[in-house]
Amino acid sequence: MAEPWEEENEGKVKKFMFINRKAPYGTIYALESLEVVLITAAFDQDVSLVFTDDGVFQIKKGQTTAGIGMKNFSPTYRALEGYDIEKLYVDKESLDARGLTAEDLIVDVEVMSRAQLADLMNEQDVVMSF
Repeated sequence: MAEPWEEENEGKVKKFMFINRKAPYGTIYALESLEVVLITAAFDQDVSLVFTDDGVFQIKKGQTTAGIGMKNFSPTYRALEGYDIEKLYVDKESLDARGLTAEDLIVDVEVMSRAQLADLMNEQDVVMSF
């Protein structure tokens, strides 16, 4: 028998925002975030991704990982559209601080100020930071 809260929320789409703050390699955060994003999208939820701080390097073109002995998983971000994940946002201040532009990234993103991202964050049902 389903719990009352399960019946009440059954079939409702929630808005999930995943904030990627860490560099792509050296920790598990970036890869774990990507896996959680794909799982969430598989359950037909409204998914958006934000790249801020060193997280902007996760989607930078031209990554090579041979020197650190890890698989380069950045091409996986190009597959997000196939999972209906099309809401990708990047913090303009983070790009600027790292000398990057939207043209340096492997996926199409919407560049936003921190104030705009904060407004967008307030519209979400669930926000997770990695």
